[in-house]
Amino acid sequence: MPIMQRASHHELRSAFRALLATESCFHTASVFDPMSARIAADLGFEVGILGGSVASLQVIAAPDFALITLSEFVEQATRIGRVSRLPVIADADHGYGNALNVMRTVVELERAGIAALTIEDTLLPAQFGRKSTDLISVAEGVGKIRAALEARVDPDLAIIARTHAGVLSIDEVISRTLAYQQAGADGICIVGIEDFEHLEKIAEHLSVPLMLVTYGNPKLRDDARLAKLGVRIVVNGHAAYFAAIKATYDCLREQRGAVASELSASELALKYTLPEEYIVWAEEFMDVKE
Repeated sequence: MPIMQRASHHELRSAFRALLATESCFHTASVFDPMSARIAADLGFEVGILGGSVASLQVIAAPDFALITLSEFVEQATRIGRVSRLPVIADADHGYGNALNVMRTVVELERAGIAALTIEDTLLPAQFGRKSTDLISVAEGVGKIRAALEARVDPDLAIIARTHAGVLSIDEVISRTLAYQQAGADGICIVGIEDFEHLEKIAEHLSVPLMLVTYGNPKLRDDARLAKLGVRIVVNGHAAYFAAIKATYDCLREQRGAVASELSASELALKYTLPEEYIVWAEEFMDVKE
C-alpha cells in the first residue's frame, strides 16, 4: 500500500479479524502518534498498539496511575486513526469506570478508528495503600465485556478481555478467562504468564484467540509454539516510545551543552513524570482515616 494511502476503519478492523483467524503469531508495534503509526505500517508491521501507559506519558507526562481521561486518550487515538494504514489495538485500561463508562469508551474509540480494544479487570484507579494489580470481581468483569459488546456498532471491532495471570492461581485464571469467553469476548489478553508450562495450563481451556503481554519474557520467545497454543498477538512492551524519549533528551542535552546523563530511557521517563509529587498528594488526600 502506498505510504499516503489510508484504509477505511472497517477495512482495518477486517484486517485485524483476519490476523486473529490465522494460525500465526504477530508482534505489535508500539504506536503513540500519527508519525509512529505511519512508520510502523511502512516497515511492514501487521498490527499496532496504543498503550495506556504510553498515552499517559505522551499526552500528560504523568505516571501510569489512571490519570489520563477518556477524552484525552480518544483524542490521541483519533490522531492515529486519521492516518493509520495498519489496525491498531487500544489499551483501554478498565474502560474508564464502570460498565456504563465502558460503553462510552467503546463508542468513542470505535469512532476514532481503533480496530480492537482491551478491557481489563483491574481495580482502577488503585485505592491508597493497595496494589495496582488488585482485580474486580468476575461478575463485574463479565458485565463490562457484555456492555462493550452491546455498545459497538461495527461487529468487526474486536473486544478483548484482559486479566492478570501473575496475581491469580491457575484455577482462578481459568475461571475468569472462561467467564469472559462465555460472555462473548472476541479474544483474551493475559498479562503475567511465566513460561510455556504456565500458558499451556490456561490455553487448553480456551477457544478464542489469545493476546499476551510479555514485556520480552525470554521464556516465551518461540513464536511457533505460541501460535500452536492459540496466541495471535504478542505485546513485547513499548521500546519505541522510550527510545524516542531518550533520543529527545540526548538531542536537547547536546544542543544545550549539558553534561551527559547516565539515566536510561525508562529512568528518564520516571524522572520527568514527577512521581514523587503524586505520592505526596496521594498520602495527603487519599490516606483518609475514619
